[in-house]
Amino acid sequence: MADALSDVAAVFGGPSPEHDVSVLTGLQAARALGIRALYWAKTGDWFEVDPGLEAEAFVAGVPRSANRVHLSSDGGFQGEGGRFGKARSLDVGVALLCCHGGPGEDGTLQGALDLAGVAYTGPTVAGAAIGMDKLAFGALMHAAGLPALPRAALDRSTTDVGLEGPYIVKPRFGGSSLGIEVVADLATAAALSGSSPHLRAGAVIEPYRPDLFDVQLAIRTWPELALSAIERPLRRAAKPGSEPEILGYLDKYAGGEGMVSAPRELPAALDPALAASVLEAAATVARLASVRGVARLDFLTDGAELFGNEINTIPGSLARYLWIDPPLAFATLLADLVAEARARPSHAYTVDGADGTVLKGAGAIAAKLA
Repeated sequence: MADALSDVAAVFGGPSPEHDVSVLTGLQAARALGIRALYWAKTGDWFEVDPGLEAEAFVAGVPRSANRVHLSSDGGFQGEGGRFGKARSLDVGVALLCCHGGPGEDGTLQGALDLAGVAYTGPTVAGAAIGMDKLAFGALMHAAGLPALPRAALDRSTTDVGLEGPYIVKPRFGGSSLGIEVVADLATAAALSGSSPHLRAGAVIEPYRPDLFDVQLAIRTWPELALSAIERPLRRAAKPGSEPEILGYLDKYAGGEGMVSAPRELPAALDPALAASVLEAAATVARLASVRGVARLDFLTDGAELFGNEINTIPGSLARYLWIDPPLAFATLLADLVAEARARPSHAYTVDGADGTVLKGAGAIAAKLA
């Protein structure tokens, strides 16, 4: 392991529906850089694992050869204590985050690492939260004057959203296509929001436009803002001679490589004016959504109109397959993420202003409760 990366660890897994894809991304990253691997189990427990393991080692859960570790606010990642029970520091200075969805991508893990003093790649707490909340991200697009389909919050008591059906219903706090459904009417959508395990934490609803197809590109922010080639992911045919309703989870990940082997048109054959609009919107979103690291921005289009859909702040395979013009080696992409984590801190706490003046003049607490 190169000295410059001796304190770097790929962090992957987590209690998320996208746990399996995260394992693939993490193993790819650990192997590409020759760094240690920290596995976040579905149970929430942490383990150090051999970075040379294959995906099948995680099918049944924690690999047999794994060693339990802990994430502590006092010292970061630590191995279990030895004979006298004293924990040992793993000396992880930078966490290369490969966690998709759930608490690994919504700001939860980022906040824990901030408190533990561990630098990390990818979004900050605020950037992760914005990216994971589809309602907030849609509102951000509208507020900035960027094109986006109308979107509303949905729960089982919703009776009016001011939109005409058919509808598409999505998890409000989901990072992939899991839980997305197309429905004909609002009553069905409301019932689904209360019964689907992917929608119970929150759901959004928007008009379903069967004429729209997906296009997407990657954004990276170090050493400078850069945009990838534009991709048109291709859908599996639902039935002979027909098109599926949406780009689904299996369209993206069934190839077993975290989107690397998914069918696609790359670069997408788009009208030059539409392609220019995609690039312009992506640069604007990068500033508005506090993008840090590498992210994937997804759009919907009919070939003429463009609508912003969502942003994935820790995308599958870290969007490595999109960097074709000019080609970018995966190891270079990862090394740049690590360099950004060191040079561009995710947070800067301050106690300026907390000088005791308010406390000195506060008087007795008992008097304030009277």
